[in-house]
Amino acid sequence: MAKRKKQSITAPLFLRKIKRRMTPDQEFQIMKMVLDKFLWLGFIIMAFGLYLMIRAPELMYKGFTMIIAGGIVLILFTILIVKEFEIIKAGE
Repeated sequence: MAKRKKQSITAPLFLRKIKRRMTPDQEFQIMKMVLDKFLWLGFIIMAFGLYLMIRAPELMYKGFTMIIAGGIVLILFTILIVKEFEIIKAGE
């Protein structure tokens, strides 16, 4: 009896997992884009709080609370992004 040849099954090129490395400049550009989105989110929350304070002075505490929440979002995400960037820089 003749032995059969085993056919190797390979995945198509678009299904293969190819790991690509980014340059430090590309990593920094992506970090800037992400940071920009979080800063906009914090600014929008703070602007909404200011809008509430102007629109309904009797609900001034709600507007002030929104402004504080926006500030916390800004500070929190800024710290997280900077910390992550420092870890990437140290790992090089």
